[in-house]
Amino acid sequence: MINFFKQWLLVSMLLIVSFSASAVEILKWQRLPLAVPLVLNQERVIFIDKNVRVGMDASLRSKLRVQSTGGALYLLATEQIMPSRLQVQVVETGEIIIIDVATINGENALEPVKIIDEKDAQLNLTTEEQVAHNQQVTESLKIPAPIALTRYAAQSLYTPLRTIEPLAGVSRVPVKVTHAQLKTLMPTYPIEAKALVAWRLGDYYVTAIKLTNKGFNRIDLDPRKLQGNFYAATFQHTYLGEIKTAEDTTTLYLVTRGASLEKFLFTSIVIEEKA
Repeated sequence: MINFFKQWLLVSMLLIVSFSASAVEILKWQRLPLAVPLVLNQERVIFIDKNVRVGMDASLRSKLRVQSTGGALYLLATEQIMPSRLQVQVVETGEIIIIDVATINGENALEPVKIIDEKDAQLNLTTEEQVAHNQQVTESLKIPAPIALTRYAAQSLYTPLRTIEPLAGVSRVPVKVTHAQLKTLMPTYPIEAKALVAWRLGDYYVTAIKLTNKGFNRIDLDPRKLQGNFYAATFQHTYLGEIKTAEDTTTLYLVTRGASLEKFLFTSIVIEEKA
């Protein structure tokens, strides 16, 4: 039996997707690159409240439309964009703000972004925005890291961007696990597994895995059936419906400690048959 069953129960009970009253995502410029995802053919607005000019690699010019006016940037990706960097220069001071953009899967436009300079944060945020932001940060630090990380991953995939609770220290990491490696995850079921995205918080990693039922029977999802040495596991839904139904797909969040997921998957599975 896999030893993370108790952790899975704890994570499952505390995986609550909460919602924020703010209509704009707040990003604080602390001299670190700011990640701003884009949805293909959906314009996203970035409020900076300063006169700026934008520099970008020549290869982006045919894929990304950038307009700047009145202290706001309007970004529109017309083609898929791999992670790329924009240099946004404040005209008055010459200061450069680094923004990393990339396209993600989705159909609906993402919420506007408001970039606040660290030293001016208290001045630029409204009272309601500051209270909501402080409350979100405080709440995120009250729960164990694996739970906070799993909740952050679920919110990032299933809720509007403006509702994601800030989580200090979290960072996105490359997904290194391959499709072939994931075949050992649930080998006794007709399930296709695909790694979507991964994050890191301190010594913990969470990887979001898309699970799709390729069979004609409902599958009740049980973490004890997973094969691997994981710290915790959480299913977004409790079952998979039969193939080609609305319920045939869900997401699995696997938490590992000390290294990313590929280090903890079994390389091969031996299935014993009863005599």
